[in-house]
Amino acid sequence: MARNERGGDRRNNGPEVDSDIVEKLVHINRVAATVKGGRRFSFAALMVVGDSKGRVGFGHGKAREVPEAIRKATEEAKKTMIRVPLRESRTLHHDGAGRHGAGKVMLRAAPAGTGVIAGGPMRAVLETLGVQDVVAKSVGSSNPYNMVRATFDALKGQSSPRQIASKRGKKVGDLLGRRNDGASAAADEG
Repeated sequence: MARNERGGDRRNNGPEVDSDIVEKLVHINRVAATVKGGRRFSFAALMVVGDSKGRVGFGHGKAREVPEAIRKATEEAKKTMIRVPLRESRTLHHDGAGRHGAGKVMLRAAPAGTGVIAGGPMRAVLETLGVQDVVAKSVGSSNPYNMVRATFDALKGQSSPRQIASKRGKKVGDLLGRRNDGASAAADEG
């Protein structure tokens, strides 16, 4: 066993925050390069990592062996993590759409108990993000790389009431109160 100078295991000297990170393998692609002696295979891995509390990232790694490709993809995913505001730590604040290339996705906030209704690569991203109730639809390309990037495009557009209030120089209560006042005013008129 490899030990460092403090007597600890050398492999576990990374930041402590990595202990609660969830890693999901989305896709592995085997690529063959034809050379003089035949074919030489290499592997490309697409990984999604998240802390199930509003942070998520994805990475792409290529290597001659599958475990090495997965390791590279995981390292890149941890470096590119983004924070997404969640409502009640279970769903999105509002609906959103994203696209990358020909891949288009639509994300909708859902009431409690709905679950994650999403397919393939989108499901991996949303589960590692920590979303429990969401409805998602993919239109166009089913390429996992484009679907993951389109999902991230939609998630980057998410904003919380606190962010909107700070942009407008108002209080969160003013924004939420105005929405409820408008609904009650419409009900009074009808």
